Amino acid sequence: MFDPTMYPDPGRRRSVNRFDPRTTALVLIDLQNGILALPTAPRPSSQVLESGKSLAARFRDEGATVVLVRVAFAPDFADAPPGLADQPLSPPEGGLPTDWAHLADGLAAPGDIVITKHQWGAFTGTELDLQFRRRGIRTVVLGGIATNFGVESTARHGWELGYHIVIAEDLCTSLSADLHDVSVRSILPRIARVLPSDTIVFGG
Repeated sequence: MFDPTMYPDPGRRRSVNRFDPRTTALVLIDLQNGILALPTAPRPSSQVLESGKSLAARFRDEGATVVLVRVAFAPDFADAPPGLADQPLSPPEGGLPTDWAHLADGLAAPGDIVITKHQWGAFTGTELDLQFRRRGIRTVVLGGIATNFGVESTARHGWELGYHIVIAEDLCTSLSADLHDVSVRSILPRIARVLPSDTIVFGG
């Protein structure tokens, strides 16, 4: 679970963080039926979904960009990453349910950008970077499932592309509390600001 005292200046982490809605986008990773059905920690996926809906509504109210990312594969996983791995992605016996890649009910709203990816990160092989650059987006706020997979992969790539990355920690969870904590404590602070979502506000 997120603990502000893990950082050198916990007071700053809890302070209000103001962002320009014209140049800031919210990206929610894999809040879809098949992923939400997984057991998660340190918080249940249902909590992350509700928190994501709430933050997305705040972004929309300010006219800021909201991006919903889902992961999907062909039935034979021919579009999955082909590299050698000890635990490669492969179709489960019987295939995925037909609604596995459907975004959660009530998550999307008119005007949202929906991105379909075929790997952990949301930038590779998608038009996400193009959409951001044409809209003048410079800051990307991230949340979703799983912290150390889709969220961290997207954060790493976005940081390498030159975006300012913000992690809304209470909008993240993983397959175990340990996996979440390693990412939040040891990886993400080196490439992003890790903040509670209630400290994110808009304005000067």
